[in-house]
Amino acid sequence: MTRPARIITWTLATLITLLAILVVVIATFDWNRAKPLLNEKVSAALQRPFAINGNLAVKWRTEPEEGGWRAWVPWPHFIAEDLTLGNPEWLKQPQMVGLEKVEFRLSPLPLIFQHIVIPRINLTKPNASLTRLADGRANWTFDFGPKDENAEPSKWVLDIGAIGFDQGNVSYNDQILKADMKVQIDPLGKPIPFSEIVGKARAEKSAGAQDYAFGLKASGRYKDQPVSGTGKIGGLLALQDASQPFPLQADVRIADTHVVVAGTLTDPRNLGALDLRLKLSGASLGNLFPLTGVTLPDTPAYSTDGHLLANLHAAEGARFSYEGFNGKIGDSDIHGDLAFVASKPRPKLSGKLVSNQLLFKDLAPLIGADSNAEQKARGGASKQPGDKVLPVEEFRTERWRAMDADVSFSGKRIVHSSKLPFNDLAVHLILDDGLLRLQPLRFGVAGGNLAANIRLDGRNMPMQGRARLTARGFKLKELFPGFAPMQTSFGQLNGDADISGRGNSVAALLGTANGDMRMLINDGAISRELMELAGLNVGNYVVGKLFGDKDVQINCAAADVGIKDGLASTRVFVFDTENAIIYVDGTVNFASEQLDLKITPESKGLRLFSLRSPLYVRGKFVKPSAGVQALPLALRGAGMVALGVAIGPAAGLLALIAPGDGEQNQCTPLLEQMKAGKAPAEVKTKK
Repeated sequence: MTRPARIITWTLATLITLLAILVVVIATFDWNRAKPLLNEKVSAALQRPFAINGNLAVKWRTEPEEGGWRAWVPWPHFIAEDLTLGNPEWLKQPQMVGLEKVEFRLSPLPLIFQHIVIPRINLTKPNASLTRLADGRANWTFDFGPKDENAEPSKWVLDIGAIGFDQGNVSYNDQILKADMKVQIDPLGKPIPFSEIVGKARAEKSAGAQDYAFGLKASGRYKDQPVSGTGKIGGLLALQDASQPFPLQADVRIADTHVVVAGTLTDPRNLGALDLRLKLSGASLGNLFPLTGVTLPDTPAYSTDGHLLANLHAAEGARFSYEGFNGKIGDSDIHGDLAFVASKPRPKLSGKLVSNQLLFKDLAPLIGADSNAEQKARGGASKQPGDKVLPVEEFRTERWRAMDADVSFSGKRIVHSSKLPFNDLAVHLILDDGLLRLQPLRFGVAGGNLAANIRLDGRNMPMQGRARLTARGFKLKELFPGFAPMQTSFGQLNGDADISGRGNSVAALLGTANGDMRMLINDGAISRELMELAGLNVGNYVVGKLFGDKDVQINCAAADVGIKDGLASTRVFVFDTENAIIYVDGTVNFASEQLDLKITPESKGLRLFSLRSPLYVRGKFVKPSAGVQALPLALRGAGMVALGVAIGPAAGLLALIAPGDGEQNQCTPLLEQMKAGKAPAEVKTKK
């Protein structure tokens, strides 16, 4: 044998001998002797108490499933029992993580190339207790000390194939989120394909998403609300790849809110992005505020189904988009797109919403005008007193400063009842640091338009509000489609109002209101049947006393009302009918909800008109009473001449007369004579 051959032979023999000795040492070494050193080093690195309390062993076994020559190579299997990781010193509970057993196998040959290959790790009964205090300290955050910027990165590479466990339990206590949850994690046994949960079409759009591997069961409280739910997630190793979509599915109930999601989470360790189908339902959209921080109005029960996208690391702040959703609010449909950006100084909600058929009753909760039973169903604490008509439920202005908003809403058809359809609704809502503006708010009603600009300043206590309303072109035959005598009328209703007030409810705003209201109606008709159609029982009595059961033509009805500190007083309120001039005089107190009106008729010429005493309407809004005044009528026109010289109100009402198409508006001669200072009873109206 040559000298080089002998050197090579001896070198190989030495290596084989050393390897054999190493294998024997590893196989026979009592690894429990190394536990104190391991515990000390890991505790120092994590700055937490770490301990392997049970047996620590290494066993060598072949792996037939590896195939080929690797099936004949023994692999070291590391087994550690009863492992614990403690909490930082500032927590009273001593333990954060506990494991009954950890077992993994290590591929020996890649170690030569500084590559640590662990095909699988098995965890037996893992449990974790995660805690965050009110000051923000969390036990899942580790302090590894300052980094050495000059240190070279390690050349060692860690490659873990799979993580499995029989059952895991996680408790989560977060004082900031007011959450106290318990989550049980179980392997599904057989993975469920991603497409089986989300559908094939959706799965194709989320290419690369792995199958669902674990099931979840959760219970506890979140934001002080009871929580229960189930879900599924992907394998734990998908957490390591930021580019691989991590599958997520959950069905959760938080108090009366039901959330169902299915889709993917990208970069789950850093909460990168969401791509989920979201179904959301509950008793009221307003109940989402404590859970999400998104200010939404109180509504009837709702349900929606749409596509939720989120970029949790967007430059302007975490951005959420709820796209192409469809749903219902009460009995009304709702569709659209919404976006929420967690920007500074306040987050902002924006979007466009559409309803093809909006029931008027579903708008009632927006101003607290729904019934006590409906308020209770949506979780409202306020109760409408039985003797109050104006809504007393307060606007939640404290929420208005939590975010800004810019949302447009269009209701293509509004239904009040089968007999009185509204045409449509359009509103642009702007919320800016507690200042809420509806500019404009527009209703299409009876062939005309009701336009409003509403400003509610929630920055002040009590809230300050102002509403400017303009009603134009309400066609009487469309306003009362069930009243036959009106169907041949060309009459219209026009009006203006400018009202301001202070208070956090509709009742409080009107109870302190100041402003003016004007209304003009021409060429209409009136009867007890019409009052019954409108649901006005007191009006039914008054009309019956004045006209009996006949249908009576109205040439003109004009009203000019001033409001001061919640008390509305008539400046001009007159009806010119074919039989008589009817005067209404008195007050309406919005603060006390009291009516005090006197209705005085004056017969025209020799027409039959038998009533010789004024009428009164008095009492609470909720149940007013009507009757005949004890005093008889004074001389014809006496006491009413003051209305005839109401030059200012008459001039203001003339401005409400819309340009006609050749026909003289029947209110024109009445108002012209009043403006000239003549008593209305002297007016000769056109017939």
